[in-house]
Amino acid sequence: MAKRIQFQAHGGPEVLEFVDYTPVEPGPQQVRVRNEAIGLNFIDTYYRSGLYPLPELPSGLGNEGAGVVDAIGSDVHNVKVGDRVAYGTGPLGAYSELHVLPAANVVKLPDDISYEEAAAVMLKGLTVQYLLRQTYELKGGETILFHAAAGGVGSIACQWAKALGVKLIGTVSSPKKAALAKKLGAWATIDYSHEDVVQRVLELTDGKKCPVVYDGVGKDTWLTSLDCLSPRGLMVSFGNASGAVTGVNLGILSQKGSLYVTRPTLASYANTPENLQKMADELFEMIRSDNITVDISQRFALKDAAKAQTELSARRTTGSTILVP
Repeated sequence: MAKRIQFQAHGGPEVLEFVDYTPVEPGPQQVRVRNEAIGLNFIDTYYRSGLYPLPELPSGLGNEGAGVVDAIGSDVHNVKVGDRVAYGTGPLGAYSELHVLPAANVVKLPDDISYEEAAAVMLKGLTVQYLLRQTYELKGGETILFHAAAGGVGSIACQWAKALGVKLIGTVSSPKKAALAKKLGAWATIDYSHEDVVQRVLELTDGKKCPVVYDGVGKDTWLTSLDCLSPRGLMVSFGNASGAVTGVNLGILSQKGSLYVTRPTLASYANTPENLQKMADELFEMIRSDNITVDISQRFALKDAAKAQTELSARRTTGSTILVP
């Protein structure tokens, strides 16, 4: 027997239950991981609320964690029992003491990267990797806009952008978060609670605006983001923290400067074990070289996952949050 978080109906954090369950034995191409640390992410709230529908309930929750391989299937050759591993692409069920998942979804964790660091950074760090290095490959010298710069993804993006020689303008909701983003490497910040984001971007870029905007907020910032793009710029809508962007009239892209838009997901980039490991290796090297410091600002016991999600949704967290079994 083991413990896990599950939910039997969509809703708020109160639907999360801390229950006993019997983990299954791994299939031929699966591994079972004994989690040492588990990552908390905004996407978890999308599954819980029903924004991302699930085929059946009850369901586990969470895509990200790190631990030790507890058992392997007959056809698994990339890891062995006792190996240190991390994962960030699911499947759901990471909010658990033991998690069974495809062997293709785990990466080997170097000895010099801790379980807590890996659990806090895999999904968010791999997201930043594909955003800054693949969706729009930053070379250095660009001035970009990144929303929610003091959050889990944003705090890593600030550091990675600085290491690349990129001027990151980060939006934030308070002076405290502005100070944090600047400390992490943001070139400039805009406090959207009292500043006009578009006007400040114009001032900071001498009227040129940005070649790319990274927007994980969604509905509330969609139009603002488009107005911050230079002609033929790329709008990267990678999250829905304020709700999904719907009802888009494509004509608005031509009206605002022949803009491009993409709605990427990590799964489309980490689509093979080789790509996943390559992306993870680049992330681990950024941590190893001190270009990225993993900021674990909140730790909650696994049983307190509902409280952790409440704090996350209320935007009372900074950096990364982990659950500890």
